Amino acid sequence: MQTVEKIKPCYPLFRDDDYKATLTNKKAQFEEGHSKDKVWEIFNWTTTQEYQELNFKREALTVNPAKACQPLGSALCGLGFKKSLVYIHGSQGCVAYFRTYFNRHFKEPIAFIADSMTEDAAVFGGQKNVHEGLANATKLYGAEMIAMSTTCIAEVIGDDLNAFINNAKNEGHLDKDFPVPFAHTPSFVGSHVTGWDNMEEGILRYFTLNTMEGKVVGSNGKINIVPGFETYLGNYRVIKRYLKEMGVDYTMLSDPEEVLDTPADGEFRMYAGGTTMDEVKDAPNAITTFLVQPLTCEKTKKFVENTWNHEVPKTNIPMGVEWTDEFLMKVSEATGKPIADSIKLERGRLIDMMTDSHAWLHGKKMALYGDPDFLMGMVKLLLEFGIEPTHIVCNNGSKKWAKAMEKLLASSPYGVNGKAYPGADLWHLRSLCFTDKPDFLIGNSYGKYIQRDTVHKGKEFEVPLIRIGFPIFDRHHLHRMTTLGYEGAMYVLTTLTNAVLERLDDQTREMGVTDYNHDLVR
Repeated sequence: MQTVEKIKPCYPLFRDDDYKATLTNKKAQFEEGHSKDKVWEIFNWTTTQEYQELNFKREALTVNPAKACQPLGSALCGLGFKKSLVYIHGSQGCVAYFRTYFNRHFKEPIAFIADSMTEDAAVFGGQKNVHEGLANATKLYGAEMIAMSTTCIAEVIGDDLNAFINNAKNEGHLDKDFPVPFAHTPSFVGSHVTGWDNMEEGILRYFTLNTMEGKVVGSNGKINIVPGFETYLGNYRVIKRYLKEMGVDYTMLSDPEEVLDTPADGEFRMYAGGTTMDEVKDAPNAITTFLVQPLTCEKTKKFVENTWNHEVPKTNIPMGVEWTDEFLMKVSEATGKPIADSIKLERGRLIDMMTDSHAWLHGKKMALYGDPDFLMGMVKLLLEFGIEPTHIVCNNGSKKWAKAMEKLLASSPYGVNGKAYPGADLWHLRSLCFTDKPDFLIGNSYGKYIQRDTVHKGKEFEVPLIRIGFPIFDRHHLHRMTTLGYEGAMYVLTTLTNAVLERLDDQTREMGVTDYNHDLVR
């Protein structure tokens, strides 16, 4: 029984007799479900090769795509600028979802606003909502910039943000000099990584497109860093640390690190840190611009190359030894700054760690899913660790991504049996985990349902989930970890190795049967 003196979480609360009786009665009286035998029969069928072949013929249905929509990505980008208020032109429900999504991942209060389009705006257009929303937002929240994007409802009816914002300024709802960069981010195409790229390009365009006169490439001595849709706060920090140790001056073009990790010291920080507008305006004067996630920042890359005349270095996401080497050497080449000894020491420690753990990771089979650049980096890491990537599912992956992944897999003997699945979803991956079982699954929190399904068939069929990616809802503080650079490889290596050892313990716990391994030091 739940009492004030003894508050129980959902487990074991729902195992109390009164809850069990309620659920049993609900099933018997209202659900009109099939018998347990029939349910088990169908469940078993969904684990077969026959079902997998039918599953992969799906065309008009997606089951758990492992991606989010464009405006969620645009919101993360907008958060990364100093005193920037994220404003989404659309329904209140959509924005509540975005706030909740980030709140659950980062465990922080998230300040997004919406102009709450309803039925009348869907019929007559949402200009009135934009005018009232901008007027209220600037009066209430003390922002110095508003980053505006759209949701489905605004895009379906064709609302024009540029016209709406200009009309708001002309009609006195908003100061004419108040910056409102924007991006159209229809939810029914692309994904969160597309939305981030669209918003980034929109902000860079707003502040620099018409002010390029007098800009000289390399004149400020800096480099620009475009992080892409990045939710590991440690990744911002490790890049900053490497550049600081090399003595490289830089501008991070969207930096939400501080606002997504504020301290609990009695002060509410609606805005914290972020890239300043002056830094954005000065960005065309940089030596060059580095794209940390080049596969998913194509629109930004095109703008930087064509408008700023930057020669964007060809790099991969800096994950693992080789691709971190590549990134740092390109930075050194562009700036003339040598790679710091402290970074070289860190690389050596990573190599030592890889040697220590190789015996446990060698030949392990792991399936994984996530965003395009993240998956490229993770597969690179697995290959360097001696792990065999098997099924690589990327719902928002393009044909270009698939070709790049196939080339990467072919570059290592550990990758020859791996296969890329662009456009596939987690229900496809569930089938693959039954018919061609990997040792582990790498991905975000939603993979726990695949783990539950596999263990439901029997402990020997279980595919344990290793949580690396976005979002992570059911574990705490992983968003502060690092996946980029040598430091990130150390974290991933530690996570994977200990998952393997934990699984070994799990398989050797039965007293007198499997507990024959008495070695406590592995």
